Amino acid sequence: MMTPLSANTQAILLLTAPLLLGRSEDSPELLTSGEYNRLARALREKRRQPADLIGPDAAETVELAAASLGHSRIESLLGRGFLLSQAVDHWNARAIWVVGRADSSYPPRIKTLLKEDAPPLLYGCGEAALLGTGGLAVVGSRQVDDELIRYTEDVGRLAAQARRTLISGGAKGIDRAAMNGALQAGGTVVGVLADSLERAALARDHREPLMDRRLVFVSPYDPAAGFNVGHAMQRNKLIYALADAALVVTADFEKGGTWAGAIEQLERLHLVPLFVRGGTHTGKGNAALRQHGAQLWPDPHNAEQLEAALAGAAAAASAQPQQELLSFELRDDNTNPLP
Repeated sequence: MMTPLSANTQAILLLTAPLLLGRSEDSPELLTSGEYNRLARALREKRRQPADLIGPDAAETVELAAASLGHSRIESLLGRGFLLSQAVDHWNARAIWVVGRADSSYPPRIKTLLKEDAPPLLYGCGEAALLGTGGLAVVGSRQVDDELIRYTEDVGRLAAQARRTLISGGAKGIDRAAMNGALQAGGTVVGVLADSLERAALARDHREPLMDRRLVFVSPYDPAAGFNVGHAMQRNKLIYALADAALVVTADFEKGGTWAGAIEQLERLHLVPLFVRGGTHTGKGNAALRQHGAQLWPDPHNAEQLEAALAGAAAAASAQPQQELLSFELRDDNTNPLP
């Protein structure tokens, strides 16, 4: 992507992002996702966009839409322009891009499916167009044996052979095995990271697929952020939102991010068809997900069978009523998206 930041994205960064050096005790309190959503709704009601908070009429816009969050707080956040310029230079040097939810280049399927749960910002490295291709999400536990690693790599290879993008979370174990299998077979991959985007962008073994535009990493969190259990849980919904169907290779029973993400998908979000690996030695977690409504993975042995499975899942999903866009998705002049 690596295009200049829009004024909308600049404003969202100033309001919600730590901006590297802006993490000291003296830094103003960043807006939470809930607070930003409240501000976005207020801006929409006043026919304004985030960019208006840093434009010629910024003071008026703060008064109209952001006063409930505290004038001094909002003004302090918006006054971090020098920190923002430092952060952007740092990200550009590492080929990291960022897009705000108010921009038309923000992945439409994330906004359509997640609505206000769509992160205000997405950071990424690599071919952003892959975020709109759909594909197969493959997730699972971190601690697995070599047999499951080989199984998962084979699934990744089948996705590549079927020319379907492989989507996963980048964690060790099942996630990385699926991504490695797809990349080794020449496929395309989306890695949705909960931490360390900057490290992934600079890793030597990612350089070739990133340059070949076969790989993109994306994260709703600061590129330098370390591991956080809550972040790992929250990013699961992004994995599902970017996919056409999902496969849980293995999940621990009633614990861990794979279990939590799958249960959220099956019981609340219903974003995509969710499959679970069957057969012998699948474990209590997989069996329980079946009881919660997950479909049995058909274990395709070639690209044609995998394509048939995904096509069938897509056909079933398309028969469901389409979700409506949030009001913040509407456009004030049919060209400029509201926040």
